Amino acid sequence: MSGSELNRKSVSAVKWAAAGTAIRFLLQLLTQVILARLLGPESYGLFAMGLIVLTLSTFVADFGFSWSLVQNKELTENDVRFAFTWQLLSGTAATLALLLLAPLVAEYFREPRVEIIVRWLSLTCVLTAVTAPGSNLLRRKLDFRTLNVIQIVSYVIGYLLVGVTLAFLGFGVWALVSAWLSQSFSALVLTFLRAPHSVRPLLWYAGARRSTSAGGTVFVTNVCNWLLNNVDRLFLGRFLNAHSVGVYTVGYNLANTPNSLFLTALQPAFLAAGSKLQDEPARLREVYLSVLSCVWILVGPAFILLACAAPHLIAFLYGAVWAESSAVLAVLALAMPAYVSWGLSTPVLWNTGGRHLESLLQMPVLALAFVGLWHFAGQGATAVALVAAATLAMRALVVGVCACVRLHVGVPVLLSIGWRAAILMATTAVGTLGAAGLPPAGTLPLLQLTAAVVGGVLLPTVAVLAFPQLLGSRVVDMLKRFTPPVPGRLYLYLRSRTQHQ
Repeated sequence: MSGSELNRKSVSAVKWAAAGTAIRFLLQLLTQVILARLLGPESYGLFAMGLIVLTLSTFVADFGFSWSLVQNKELTENDVRFAFTWQLLSGTAATLALLLLAPLVAEYFREPRVEIIVRWLSLTCVLTAVTAPGSNLLRRKLDFRTLNVIQIVSYVIGYLLVGVTLAFLGFGVWALVSAWLSQSFSALVLTFLRAPHSVRPLLWYAGARRSTSAGGTVFVTNVCNWLLNNVDRLFLGRFLNAHSVGVYTVGYNLANTPNSLFLTALQPAFLAAGSKLQDEPARLREVYLSVLSCVWILVGPAFILLACAAPHLIAFLYGAVWAESSAVLAVLALAMPAYVSWGLSTPVLWNTGGRHLESLLQMPVLALAFVGLWHFAGQGATAVALVAAATLAMRALVVGVCACVRLHVGVPVLLSIGWRAAILMATTAVGTLGAAGLPPAGTLPLLQLTAAVVGGVLLPTVAVLAFPQLLGSRVVDMLKRFTPPVPGRLYLYLRSRTQHQ
C-alpha cells in the first residue's frame, strides 16, 4: 500500500472511529441511565460480579489467533481457516469451563445468585470468539466504517430493544444478561454478513507457527490486562456486597465509557496502520507523538471537566440513590488520560518487535495492585477507586516510557506536551469548579451541571484562542485532518501562532 493510500485510509478510519465513538457514547450513556434508574445498585452489582469472570473467559476464548489476521503482512485462506477453527475451539472450551465453575464463582463472591448469571453469560464466550476473525479481517482493511456500524446496531438491538424492554417489565438483573447476549449474537451475525469467510476446520498447516506465536503473546497479554482492569472489582466483590459493587460499577462505567470507546475505535486503527509502518520508524514516531499530544492536550481537559462536575452529573443522571458513585467517578476520571495513553502506547510495542514487553512490564504493577487492594478494598468503593487510579497511572508510565525509548522520543518533546496539557487541565478545573458554584444552594442539578460544563469549556477555549501555542502544531494539524471542517481563517491563525513541538 502506497504512503498516500495508507494516509487516506488511516484518516478515514480515524474519522469513522471518532463518529462511531460519539454515537456509541451517547447511546451507552442514555441506556445506562435508563437501566440504572430502573434496576438500582443491587442488580448492577450482581451483573458486574458475573461480568468480571466473563471478561476473563472471553479473553481465553479469543486466544489471539485472529490477531494474526491483522499483523501478518501476507494473508492466505489457510490463515483465516486456522484462526476460525481455534477461535471456535477455545470459545467452546471457555463456555464449558464457566458452566462447570459457576458454583465456585458464586462461592468466591459469597452470592448464590451469581451462579446462574455466570452460566448464562458463558454463552458469550463462544459468540465473541467466532466473531473475532471477521472483525479482524475488517480491521486489516481499515474498514472502520463497517465495524462502527456493526457495533452501534448490535448495541441498539441488545440494550435499547432487549435490555430496556425487559427492565421496564421488571426482569431485574436478567434484563442486563439478556442485553449482553443479544448484543453478542447480533454482532456475530452482522460481522459475518459483512466479512464472510471460510468456516471449514483447519487444525494445522505449514504457516501455522506464526499465528500461534502471535496468539500466545496476545493470550498472555490479555490475561495480564484483564487482571489489571478487573482486580478492583474482584476484591470489592469479595470484601463488600452487591450494593457496593453496583455503586462502584456505575461510577467506573461513566468514567470509562468514553475512554473505552475511544480505545476500542482508535487502538485497532493505530495497530493496523502501524503494522504497515513497521519499516518506517520515523513516520511511526511522528504519528505516535501526534496521538499522544491529542490525548493529553485535548482529551485530558475533558476528563478533568468530568471529574470536577461528577457530583452534579450523578445527581442529574441517576438520582440521589446513586450519590455514592460521584466520588468513584471523580477519582477514576482523573486517571483516564493515563489509561488512554497506555492503550495507544501498546501498538508501538507490537509494531516495533516488542509485543512480549506489554505483559512483562505490567507484572510488577499487577503485584502492587494486589497488595494495595488487599489492604484497602474493605474500606469501601472510593478507596478501591484510588488504588485503581494509581494502577492506571503506573501502567501508562511503564508502557509509555518503553514506547518512547523504542521510538527514540526525547524528554524535551514530552515536556512540551506536558506543560501545554497541565495549563489546559488547570484552566478547565478552574472554569468548571468556579461556574458550578455560581447557582445558589438548592438549585436543580441540571442547572448546576450546565453551569459547570459551560465554565469548563469556555475558559480553556478562550485561553486557546488567546494563546494558540497551548495547542502546538501537531494538535492543530490533527484538528484540521480529523475533525469537522475548521474554518480556514481560524486554522491559519492557529497554525501561524504555533511552533513545532
